[in-house]
Amino acid sequence: MKTEKHWVIAFIIICVIALLALLDDGTENIIRQDFLSESNINSADTAWILTASGLVLLMTPGLSFFYGGMVGRKNIISTMLQSFISLGVVSILWVIVGFSLSFGSSIGIEINGIKYGIIGDPTEYLFFNGVSTLPHKNLASTIPFLLFALFQMKFAVITPALVTGSFAERVRFISYLLFIVLFSLLIYTPLCHMIWYPDGLLNKYFGVKDFAGGTVVHMSAGFAALAGALVLGRRKRPHHEPSNTAFVLLGTGMLWFGWFGFNAGSALAANSTAALAFATTTIASAAAMITWIFFDRINGRKVSALGACIGAVVGLVAITPAAGFVSIRESLFIGFITAIVSNTMVNWKRLKQIDDTLDVFACHGIGGIMGMILTAIFAHGENASLLHGGPIVFLHHMAALLLVSIFSFFGSLAVYKLSNAIIPLRVSEESEKIGLDLSQHDEQLC
Repeated sequence: MKTEKHWVIAFIIICVIALLALLDDGTENIIRQDFLSESNINSADTAWILTASGLVLLMTPGLSFFYGGMVGRKNIISTMLQSFISLGVVSILWVIVGFSLSFGSSIGIEINGIKYGIIGDPTEYLFFNGVSTLPHKNLASTIPFLLFALFQMKFAVITPALVTGSFAERVRFISYLLFIVLFSLLIYTPLCHMIWYPDGLLNKYFGVKDFAGGTVVHMSAGFAALAGALVLGRRKRPHHEPSNTAFVLLGTGMLWFGWFGFNAGSALAANSTAALAFATTTIASAAAMITWIFFDRINGRKVSALGACIGAVVGLVAITPAAGFVSIRESLFIGFITAIVSNTMVNWKRLKQIDDTLDVFACHGIGGIMGMILTAIFAHGENASLLHGGPIVFLHHMAALLLVSIFSFFGSLAVYKLSNAIIPLRVSEESEKIGLDLSQHDEQLC
């Protein structure tokens, strides 16, 4: 069988990267001024973030089961692999340059003599050089900086994997790999820097509150999903029955379990904020799950395991930006109201015409938007929200929401167009007909 040239090129790139990794630029052991001494490391914080990092990693395999059970039987393996492969691609990319672009020293703009970051210096932590085992005084002052980098890596891994549900059953695998790389570099890393880096534009200038990634992860993935569904177009046979609801239940359980690391771990310490985030995470998800199935029933739809699972995940998405900033009672309301809005969008006929295969935008995009709005209303702390700071604070959040939405959608649209120009995104009609498991991977379920 003749090997396609883009696979040969991709393999050569991997070989070059592996060889470059062996080169020593002499910076790895330099102790920088922004690092603290080893005595500042807190054992409890370190143990918790090690655990949380493992929990967040588990979410990506959980997502693969969640998505894999929803698609048709001929596309289960390909859909699950699209999530799993992100663990490999993004992890390598993060070590090479992704972490530098996300958390390197700010490159950005000046407003009234103050610098606001848009992207990190790509050379600062190239190949993790300079990512010390000492704590960083500005980013994570009680845990090794290396652990902070690995914890953040898991967030970068799952974000493009979330997008895959929108174009399931019709995307070419090699083109998808290219999309992962471009999306991570051009969409995820600048959003990550602008929101989570101390000098980031959305953080420092707009005062955006995003505790664990409602904006960075879910809004970016949701709008990328919408753009992807539009670019790839409708499937030839858009209607399908979920192939394995048991997979969806298993995936939901893994996601819910892993989400405790996602949200509570974002406190970056074993403290009261982590405990609060742990509690609000599970209460919001529980409220959304119950609201979803009741809302289905009063609208004439039967209570389903699939609906309960989707509702639970929507609640997890919605509470993510607010997890450490709101009370348990407020988290219950956040899960309740977001489930109603997201459920309405999932069943909106006009949105159905786009053929977002697994309703990624209606769940993650809308969930992320609702989470950001509700965070801007309820977040506790000085000048943190509408109720604790006034309308100007809220309007700053809404302006940031608009900017993030525009950047994520149109930026992702450009990434899809570029990917498609290099390697066509959509499989042939024949490949789609026989299923991606066979046509892309020569595998199938027994």
